[in-house]
Amino acid sequence: MTSAPPHAFLEKNPVFTSVGHNLKKIRLAAGMSQAELAFAAEINRTFVSDIERGLANPSLLTLATLCYVLRVTLSELFSEVEACPPGIVEGRRQNAAKPKRPTQNRRLR
Repeated sequence: MTSAPPHAFLEKNPVFTSVGHNLKKIRLAAGMSQAELAFAAEINRTFVSDIERGLANPSLLTLATLCYVLRVTLSELFSEVEACPPGIVEGRRQNAAKPKRPTQNRRLR
């Protein structure tokens, strides 16, 4: 029995998907392969693939390095990203946690 990669069962995040799509479009416009981009940015080629498919959560430093190699700005990379993706209400993420109610007779000591 083969095991699936750790990200195989994760839902795709719309922000990651948009950034990945933009990265791929910019990379192809620059005439670079994933391997060339990865080598120039000093990251693994499979990580570039995961970013482009919306499966990875790259750090800001990684995104800035990729932008530097591709000679674009971070704002260009994020140009088509939705301002408020699903699951976010009024600028804040929805919190599914339910706080415990304190008992009536609690006193601070």
